Amino acid sequence: MLTQLKITDERKENAEIEIRDKTKRVDYNTLEYPIEVIIQKYLDGRDEDENELFIPDYQREMSWDEDRQSKFIESLILGLPIPYIFVADISGAEDLARLEIIDGTQRIRTLTKFINNELKLRNLEKLKTLNEFTFADLPLPRQRRFKRTTIRMIILTKEADEEIRRDLFERINSGSVELNEMEKRRGGKPGKFLNLIEELSKYQLFLDLCSFTETEINKRDPQEFVLRFFAFLNNYQNYSDSDRKVHKFLNNYLEQENQSNSLNIDAMKSEFYLVLDFIKKYFPDALHIYRKTKKCYEPTTRIKFESICVGIALALREDPNLKPKSTDFLDSQEFKKTTASDTYSSQNKVTNRIHYVRDQLLGN
Repeated sequence: MLTQLKITDERKENAEIEIRDKTKRVDYNTLEYPIEVIIQKYLDGRDEDENELFIPDYQREMSWDEDRQSKFIESLILGLPIPYIFVADISGAEDLARLEIIDGTQRIRTLTKFINNELKLRNLEKLKTLNEFTFADLPLPRQRRFKRTTIRMIILTKEADEEIRRDLFERINSGSVELNEMEKRRGGKPGKFLNLIEELSKYQLFLDLCSFTETEINKRDPQEFVLRFFAFLNNYQNYSDSDRKVHKFLNNYLEQENQSNSLNIDAMKSEFYLVLDFIKKYFPDALHIYRKTKKCYEPTTRIKFESICVGIALALREDPNLKPKSTDFLDSQEFKKTTASDTYSSQNKVTNRIHYVRDQLLGN
């Protein structure tokens, strides 16, 4: 039975002290800008990375589909309330008074696409007559009214440092269904290990073997696959049943490696490359890492990817000159069973699926 701690006057005083200690003063201004001004601030100087309103590297790529983009434009035309855009005044060695977008990149990108006639409205529910319209198809008076529609913007002053900006980004998106876990990690958990993940996620052989779609790349699936590879390879023994949804396990490992003083970047790169080269050389047509359908090859599941890649890495650690006699076990019912969708339910299952691949390759 859990013992409920009594709320004493001393605890109340300590709570107030902690609140004051942790509270950071964040000064901000609230302004309204017409849409055409926002787009101008975003586009002017973008190619030279000198635009006043810019997207930082920890933000995600365009992830809204056309239906979501169209619904946003429809809301603006209807005059419905739009969430604030959060930006921060950035001051560096050379103060250019640039504004870093903390929250609102999808909205600004959508506005830009629409104004530039790169978005055709579709599946609108209220303004059905506007379906298939681009911005240029709107009557001129409506175009002008749209461009001078204002959007509110909260601007953090230049005293808000990078820690405050990233913390705000993570808190804004922590309960949102629009950001997946890897996107939140990129925004809230920067560091040297995350930089390594970013680099390896762009390795062409890795992308080819996994056959990621453009949408999956924009959702940062390659980065999550790389993180999972290292987390399970180096720490699967510490995976616990309480990490059933795996996110806590991955977050803890990412933070641990970001803060590590003994992180061997070169060794981790070499091992990652070695596993991929092994797959390409010994797996029939290098296609066992895919999930085959009647029409095409689709990316494999995360569980299957981890089982194969981590199992190979463990086998190579035991026998660097390993030449497998067969990889037919990947088509077996036992392998399919060990990599079923429920295999994160216990630490034993996680271990068993990784060890199964390792032992099959070593002939154990």
